[in-house]
Amino acid sequence: MIRHTTALALVLLVSLSGSAYAQELSYRKHIRPLWQARCSACHGAASPEGAEFDQNKEKFKALSKGPRMDSYTARVSFVAWPDTGALMRRLDDGKSTADGTPGNMYVTLGANEQERQKNLALFKRWVGADAWTLKKPDVISKEELLRFKTRY
Repeated sequence: MIRHTTALALVLLVSLSGSAYAQELSYRKHIRPLWQARCSACHGAASPEGAEFDQNKEKFKALSKGPRMDSYTARVSFVAWPDTGALMRRLDDGKSTADGTPGNMYVTLGANEQERQKNLALFKRWVGADAWTLKKPDVISKEELLRFKTRY
């Protein structure tokens, strides 16, 4: 319960702390339609919750199902907390990694490289220009968490 309450508090804090630049971009107007078009088949309402997915990853991967991310709150949990950086690690084009390897979901961002780059830029703006991180929850600082600008 504490983890869930902390996550909701962080989501609220992140939503209220956006800059004017981030306010132009919103989950509702920009990210949700992109997510529905590119990601909902595997991460929609028929997908397992994160904990259930973690218990049997191979089964769900075989069914082309990833963890459920069909709401704003669920999606932000894979950005900010408790699964910090998970969305960014999956969608990154490899420019944020030492070996240049893109995340396993980067290819789903578009039919070609131009479309993928355009959609990645949209996600990066939504997260926050200086907030895009591949760090996991055990190594990210409070200051870095406060950079997230994921507006609803």
